[in-house]
Amino acid sequence: MTVLVYGALGGPLPEIGIVAAAALAAVVMLHPNVRVQALAMLGALVLAPVLLLADIWHSPQLHVVHRHPLWAAAGAVIALVAVVVAGLAIVRWPELLAWAVIVALPFRIPIESGGVTSNLLVPLYFVVAAGSVGFIVSGLRERPPPDAAEAPLPARHGPARWLEWLLAGYVVLYALQAAYSPKFTTALQQVVFFYVPFALAYCLLRRLDWTQRLTRTCLALVAGLAVVFALVGFVEYETKTIFLNPKLIAANQVHAYFTVNSVFFDPNIFGRFLALVMILLGAVILYARRQRTQVLTLVVLAILWAALVLTLSRSSLGALLVGLGTLAALRWKVGRAVFAAAGVVALAAAAIAISPTTFGLNQGLNGASSGRPGLVSGGIDLFAARPLWGYGSGSFETEYSAHHHQIGQTLSASHTIPVTIAAEQGLIGELVYIALVLAALVVLLAGCRGQPARVAIAAAFIALLFHTLLYADFLEDPITWTLLAIGAALAVRPPPDSVRGDGERLARDRELHGQLA
Repeated sequence: MTVLVYGALGGPLPEIGIVAAAALAAVVMLHPNVRVQALAMLGALVLAPVLLLADIWHSPQLHVVHRHPLWAAAGAVIALVAVVVAGLAIVRWPELLAWAVIVALPFRIPIESGGVTSNLLVPLYFVVAAGSVGFIVSGLRERPPPDAAEAPLPARHGPARWLEWLLAGYVVLYALQAAYSPKFTTALQQVVFFYVPFALAYCLLRRLDWTQRLTRTCLALVAGLAVVFALVGFVEYETKTIFLNPKLIAANQVHAYFTVNSVFFDPNIFGRFLALVMILLGAVILYARRQRTQVLTLVVLAILWAALVLTLSRSSLGALLVGLGTLAALRWKVGRAVFAAAGVVALAAAAIAISPTTFGLNQGLNGASSGRPGLVSGGIDLFAARPLWGYGSGSFETEYSAHHHQIGQTLSASHTIPVTIAAEQGLIGELVYIALVLAALVVLLAGCRGQPARVAIAAAFIALLFHTLLYADFLEDPITWTLLAIGAALAVRPPPDSVRGDGERLARDRELHGQLA
């Protein structure tokens, strides 16, 4: 059976397969009929693993499958049973899905695929599979309850609908442009590991009713995780021992400073996570009325700030400032936020001028930024060579190395998402990306002032967007899809002005300020 699977996906079938998987994910996002969505989700759940198995069939990770097929089959059956049981639990208690997604978001497991070791979100894949099974069971039953089969999805009209079309369009376009890529394997992994499962997660999360209790619980979970990860970072710094990242271990041995990464394999990704959680907690400081809540939040923020400093991630510090500035602009007046931001920039400029060596500027801009300007200019050159359709999905590293090879060059992966898209997908992909970002901003920002949960989500998304301009991973990061799903769901909840009556208005105000209290 496994040989037939591998052989059946030879020739052009892998290219057709990833387009089919992307199209199925798009159907789940866009089709109004729940039964059709359930069937498409089932197809995506089956097709994505088949494509993955075909890609990694000869990798060392599957040697045990070749040598002990019966044990492998038994393990697969056990995993399938676990997914089904978890899916049925989610059908009964839908909030379990949100809690499980939040807990699973940060955890990655290194897996070799196509000769490259990738840090994959295996726990999150399990949660998405379980949630999908629950959705499929509800959608395909003979007499589904009204809230599962007939209730409209949260994001069905206006800008939220456009956002979903653009998300689905980008995923399908990426799969289509993999057909002429010199790194088809990379594009396949992007679709199977990231775009398809994260699109399904988006669809599952946007259907939930993000009440005060649910948002508060999820915030508490993510804050608790961040504190635990910060403590791991403190242990790393104290013992001068790094987990999970051989490259960072080598770098710390030759540098005077010591960088921590906790469980994230990468200090910049750890820093991004800390910065986003700090922005969410910043909204609590701005909106919560209870003094005990504010004091506890300040203690957590102090812990996370100390861990963020130890990452030495300048991109994450910049994202934190952008997110906090957004919070200030949405909570108060834009003028005050701009004035405060100008003061922060002036202080930073003074610190750099006093001690440029501390910030690495004695190496020049390219050296201080670990080669980022060179990557940007190289990516622009690639875009200029093929401005319309680019070199194909997943091809940046290969084409950059081929066109800009330098002796001793070790950094060839892009760290600026718009440049990556321009080089790989040309103007076609760049326009879809820009439209997607604009639609997301409209959905998250429109009418959010005075609604703490929406303000927090919008500020965190803008900070993440800024981070992608300096590092990497936009739609490749499940946090992006999670923020968009929650933001879209909150955006279509009844606005405060639609609530009438003194008693109802008082209840509304309590819920509004309690979402992040």
